[in-house]
Amino acid sequence: MFYPYFYRQTPDTYGAKGAHNAASLTLPDILTYALQDEYLAQARYNRIFGTYGYIRTFAKIQEAELRHISALLPLFQQYQVPVPQDISPQFVTTPPTIKEAYAAGVEGEIENIGMYEKFLALDIPNDLRVVFTRLRDASVNHLAAFERGLAR
Repeated sequence: MFYPYFYRQTPDTYGAKGAHNAASLTLPDILTYALQDEYLAQARYNRIFGTYGYIRTFAKIQEAELRHISALLPLFQQYQVPVPQDISPQFVTTPPTIKEAYAAGVEGEIENIGMYEKFLALDIPNDLRVVFTRLRDASVNHLAAFERGLAR
């Protein structure tokens, strides 16, 4: 995934959406998209906290997303892929209500799960497969938590 200096990323070329829209994927691409998507989650939760204050579900999932980032970063070093700059705040908005924040959480986790499923369908090294499987499975749990919050 090489972006010339004149290329401007958009929400459709960043994170899970970028991975879903990509015609082909290299190992650097999948690592970059995965980390971008975890950055997006952090930016979403920071916006929600800034607007609505502490919400336990979002706080617990944000902690987990930080662990996801920590699981991905060694892979960048292992495969000598530059760690992308976190530009995610420019791609997130503040949901108008807490209920819509939960709905956005559901949508984000569905996209994240789909992204990891796409990556797991590729011929990738086993260490990536292990990490992506763990992150996908954690996102399934996050999705359930957001769905419970949305149902309340």
